[in-house]
Amino acid sequence: MQQNQSTMQDNLFIENLKQSLWMRLFLFLIILLICSLIGVALSAILVFAGDTGMRIAQGLSSIMMFVMPPIVYYFITRKENQMQALGFRKPTPPRWLVFIGIALMFVSIPVTTTLTTWNESMTLGGAFSRIEEWMKDLEETAKVFTEDMLDVDTFGGMLLNFVIIALIPAIGEEMTFRGVLQQSLTRKMNPHIAIILSAAIFSFIHFQFYGFLPRMFLGMLLGYMFYITNSLWTSMLMHFTNNGASVVIYYLGNKGIIEDVEHFGETHNIWIIAASAIITVALTVWSWKRALPTLVPESNHVLPKEEND
Repeated sequence: MQQNQSTMQDNLFIENLKQSLWMRLFLFLIILLICSLIGVALSAILVFAGDTGMRIAQGLSSIMMFVMPPIVYYFITRKENQMQALGFRKPTPPRWLVFIGIALMFVSIPVTTTLTTWNESMTLGGAFSRIEEWMKDLEETAKVFTEDMLDVDTFGGMLLNFVIIALIPAIGEEMTFRGVLQQSLTRKMNPHIAIILSAAIFSFIHFQFYGFLPRMFLGMLLGYMFYITNSLWTSMLMHFTNNGASVVIYYLGNKGIIEDVEHFGETHNIWIIAASAIITVALTVWSWKRALPTLVPESNHVLPKEEND
């Protein structure tokens, strides 16, 4: 009898979570904060143990902040098929659209670098001068840390960076921002709004405001291709491609093969930028239309059916 009451309470808790978007997101935020604090505590042990220790500490922090919270969240809110509900599903046909998503990471480079230039030239001044100074301090700290992480000239160091900088963030951030946040928002609002809002939060959470626009743009591409293919594997591969390309470029720069790595891929040719923007938008819209027969409301994306919101 007592066991039946406990089961009924668990089921009621899950049903309440399904009904309230904000209750679900609040629960996820609590889980994320707890896991992040554990990650900070674990990484603090290694952060001063040389360059390798710093990279391992960063990897542990990323795992605890972005990989663990979605897993814990879905195991609390779902009775079965948790990983499938999170987004680990086979891409819906036509599955070759996954490769379109990967191609978008390269086609969109001129647009991304242009957005970066615009964003970096942003000035607030006046009453917002202190906020601007704070933003610049955050940006400089992040830049120094990133450069320290990417400052490797050995093949082994590059492989470690692939894991720490490319693989773990691609898995964890897609699980968090697409698997949890975007899917939750899409059940309650227009998918375009949900994708854009998720991308904005994805960019904001990095606290690098002079890279906000290009990162939000990237988040939108990831979000659209995740929605179109109904699979985290797509956005993870895209994210890994983007981060992995940076790892390789910096490695080649440290070896002296590429000059001026920081401005690699930049162009001021308006025709190249325009072509990049047009092709990027066209490929995304075409992918949407190509997958339209298989696109269903997000609430129907998650199986099994009886667990839909």
